[in-house]
Amino acid sequence: MFPLSADSPAEQALGTRAGPVPDPQEHESPTVTTSSTADPLTGAPVVGLRHPWRLAASAVVLVIGAQIAHGLFSNPFYQWDRFRSYVFQPVVVDGLWITLQATAWSAVLGLLGGILLALMRLSGNPLLEAVSWTYIWLFRAVPLIVLLLFLFNFSALYPEIGIGIPFGPVFTAFDTTDLLGYMVIGVIGLSLNEAAYAAEVVRAGLHSVDQGQHEAADALGLSRARQFRRIVLPQALRSIVPAYVNQLVGLIKASSLLFYVSLLDLFGTVQMLASTHPGDIVPLLLVATVWYVFLTSVLSVVQFYVERHYARGALRTIPPTPLQKFRSTVRKRFA
Repeated sequence: MFPLSADSPAEQALGTRAGPVPDPQEHESPTVTTSSTADPLTGAPVVGLRHPWRLAASAVVLVIGAQIAHGLFSNPFYQWDRFRSYVFQPVVVDGLWITLQATAWSAVLGLLGGILLALMRLSGNPLLEAVSWTYIWLFRAVPLIVLLLFLFNFSALYPEIGIGIPFGPVFTAFDTTDLLGYMVIGVIGLSLNEAAYAAEVVRAGLHSVDQGQHEAADALGLSRARQFRRIVLPQALRSIVPAYVNQLVGLIKASSLLFYVSLLDLFGTVQMLASTHPGDIVPLLLVATVWYVFLTSVLSVVQFYVERHYARGALRTIPPTPLQKFRSTVRKRFA
């Protein structure tokens, strides 16, 4: 092997040139570069395309944002001193803990119910399909607050719940009022509602698996259970998990309706304090708003990294993290 010189016929045939290799970053997106650079081929100055309307829109947004922030912190009606006295009060933190408990239980039970309903819908059994379809149709049609109030009055319809042979003798019975506490009613209501939406998320995820994957599994002679466990489910999770995490954001906000079944969650606690201190309604509403924004923000961060994880193999380049995006922007600006 001999190194090719700049004038060798082979190099001329390949069209290569002697000298330094131009930096690709100098040719990267000249339309977004605002500083003047020299073209490495011709030496002529390259002037980036200006975006005056983009700068004008950014200025307008900054002015509006500054005006909103100024009004938020200069208006005495917000009573930020009262907000600071309420935000970490033990009774508020207890309500926050009840919200987290109810949401966590409802998320798990709702997902399990959704998986069961989705499998019933895809089972091929006409009766199971009809039951699953009816459940999803009914619980997506009924507003959550109506469902919670119906469960709250369940003991009036059925004072006792018994265990025994259907249409036969009852072996033991329980008082419905003792059995269904406020937390149990809230979790059951949220779970029943969540299962209807989770079923559609799971069903859509299973349908997202390419038909060729099923045919390849059939060609390999795998059983239906093994096809589902080893081929279909891992690919379906790529669609199911990010969509269900997004669904949980709505579940956190829906938990504020638990106040109507006498459960003192975060919103119920704020309402109770507002009835005791009617002059502090605005700071108390701000307390609830800040805590709900915090919870949904944490869940949004989790959703981003879950989506990023499941994007591996589906995208050529996974989305950058905010820190990576910031570093890339700084590097381009100051390169």
